[in-house]
Amino acid sequence: MAKVELKGIGKVYDGGVRAVNNANITIEDKEFCVFVGPSGCGKSTTLRMIAGLEDDGVEMNDVPPKDRDIAMVFQNYALYPHMTVYDNMAFGLKIRKMDKAEIDRRVRDAAKQLDLTQYLDRKPKALSGGQRQRVAVGRAIVRNPKVFLFDEPLSNLDAKLRVTMRSELAALHNRLQATMIYVTHDQIEAMTLGTKIVVMKDGVIQQIGAPLYLYNNPINKFVAGFIGTPPMNFLTVKVLEKNGKIVCDEGSFEINPTDEQAKSLKDYVGKEVSFGIRPEDLTYVEKPAAKDDMQMKITNKEPLGAETHLYLVSNKGQSIIAKTTANAEFRLGDSVNVVPNMEKAKFFSLDEGELNICDSIEKKW
Repeated sequence: MAKVELKGIGKVYDGGVRAVNNANITIEDKEFCVFVGPSGCGKSTTLRMIAGLEDDGVEMNDVPPKDRDIAMVFQNYALYPHMTVYDNMAFGLKIRKMDKAEIDRRVRDAAKQLDLTQYLDRKPKALSGGQRQRVAVGRAIVRNPKVFLFDEPLSNLDAKLRVTMRSELAALHNRLQATMIYVTHDQIEAMTLGTKIVVMKDGVIQQIGAPLYLYNNPINKFVAGFIGTPPMNFLTVKVLEKNGKIVCDEGSFEINPTDEQAKSLKDYVGKEVSFGIRPEDLTYVEKPAAKDDMQMKITNKEPLGAETHLYLVSNKGQSIIAKTTANAEFRLGDSVNVVPNMEKAKFFSLDEGELNICDSIEKKW
């Protein structure tokens, strides 16, 4: 078993630059935990610092990296160009003076798992980018580590190969049943690979949870905007009370919250808040504008085959993206009406933290 715990972890570089601040994370045995966030948020720094507490409670701070039973896969593969695939995978075992027969067994078993058997005699320059990445993964597998660390391993691959490698890494985790910790700035990788996601910003953990939980229950505006493709739309609206009902005025149209949302928004009457709605939760309607419609003008469109993305702007100059069916015809400059699914909508404060106003989310980190 390999449980990793980070307790109050921080990192300050020369000049007082704080890269990571008081990180508290528990990664359970066999989890695939993904650290995600924009460049410079501290996720790679956290990965490099990871020492953790294993299930037997051994503190790893002062244990040399070679003895931590951790294997790392880097962004740039870090393969030895003068060695064959076999020798690259075997090198770490040879310097540990492991028995030759055991080395051979481990290398060939890993090669079989990664479909590299026919390439064992080749050198890295004779391999494709995806094959080189599999060699780097194989070099980690042969060590039988308790924890795998991946530092943006797919960022050097083209888009199609990234999709293939995502699937291969997910299958590998399922086969090995090992604890894996993965760093990426790509939230699609995070959503498709992780059993647990850690969202970071400016060195601070924003939220931890399962992929779909974060998607449906973002704790703040940053998480809501970072998880999901295209990202969640945000409109600044003013909370008003009219005829005993709570409405949110955008300036060119009004949004009617659900009864549950209205209860939370009562405390914000007279104030501005951020209304969040995902592109997939907006429905285009052809009929004349109704009371609950958002009337907006098309500034751009992206036909993607199965669907079309409409870029819309309100009379107040606020922009959103809406997903619609591929067969609908639109012209730039046309005014259209879209209806938000208010059951899926979110409201966020505009003060420090930009917290989710209407959903009750318990912070556990």
